[in-house]
Amino acid sequence: MTDFGHLLRVLSAHDVRFVIIGGFAATAHGSAFLTVDLDIVYDRSPDNVERLAAALAPLSPYLRGAPRGLPFRLDVETIHNGLNFTLTTDAGDLDLLGEAVGGGSYPAILPRSEERDVLGCRCRFVDLETLIRLKRAAGRPSASDGRRPTGPAARPRVDVAVPSHAS
Repeated sequence: MTDFGHLLRVLSAHDVRFVIIGGFAATAHGSAFLTVDLDIVYDRSPDNVERLAAALAPLSPYLRGAPRGLPFRLDVETIHNGLNFTLTTDAGDLDLLGEAVGGGSYPAILPRSEERDVLGCRCRFVDLETLIRLKRAAGRPSASDGRRPTGPAARPRVDVAVPSHAS
């Protein structure tokens, strides 16, 4: 089981720049969609990659689905040479995306995000319109296509403080 709060606190404590996308973002937008991993688009600038590698090192990140024992180390060089990583960590599953299908990289998604308080952290979430576009581009169900409940009956499953300007 993924400890979303722990992952977010670790990333935030290291000042990692990222935007939350995927099922956790859908939940924050009011979907009853349940997810088992945290999907983030991370800033690939050298200083942020250093902070990301340092933040995750104590959580023993490993390639999800890969047999144990393969030589893998998520460090600055690995992140720099790669782009997208599906990981399992001591705090649960984490998808690190340098680029998201249908949305692009961190600089492209950042203006389409909003800050929210969640699980004791101030984090950026992709906006609903972009989230729907990302889900459709990835060929996954979204909260808007009738396959998942939305609206007041579908309460978020996480402690999310909605900004006062949202309704």
